Amino acid sequence: MAPSKFETTDHPYGESVGQLINEFARLPGIGRKSAERLAHHVLATAADEVMGLADAIRQVKESIRFCAICYNLTEAELCAICRDARRSRHVVCVVEQPRDIVSLEAAGVYEGVYHVLGGALAPLSGIGPEQLRIEPLLRRVREDGVTEVVMATNPTLEGDGTALYLSNLLDNLNVQVTRLARGIASGSVLEFANREMLADAMRGRQQF
Repeated sequence: MAPSKFETTDHPYGESVGQLINEFARLPGIGRKSAERLAHHVLATAADEVMGLADAIRQVKESIRFCAICYNLTEAELCAICRDARRSRHVVCVVEQPRDIVSLEAAGVYEGVYHVLGGALAPLSGIGPEQLRIEPLLRRVREDGVTEVVMATNPTLEGDGTALYLSNLLDNLNVQVTRLARGIASGSVLEFANREMLADAMRGRQQF
């Protein structure tokens, strides 16, 4: 059927609004309708407030980097945790993403340092050992006197597979390998676990 003379492939408010909606729709958890609502919110908001948001996004992309030791997010060469002399360098907690550190720190019971892998092994998605920060972890264990590595990968198929792979690599490095207690439900992610659950899991970590 031929298109109506009123139909158009362009957004009714113009190309720039359509592009803004498309960019919002690319964000995780944002559908098309939500993207349209966000775009309308931007259009209705005072220009100085909107530009403040734009400047904050630009600044974070220009100033944030990975910590030179643990690969956490930071504005300096080392993150605040790696700079903290009170933290034990002998215990390293391995997580998938920097946001997992935020969740574990909220529990308030861990006193060691961290190592961010940058993901989990997922061969079907093309993520193998080469795509993760595994070699820097092994180097830290060899050179920094690490005595315990805590596996805090997410309790998913990929996370458990990654923890098992790492434990095999660490087996000959004279280091104790533990994992969080299974107070965290299988198939969940650390980001959505509550503070008490994470505290119990960290205190009750087990031999891997």
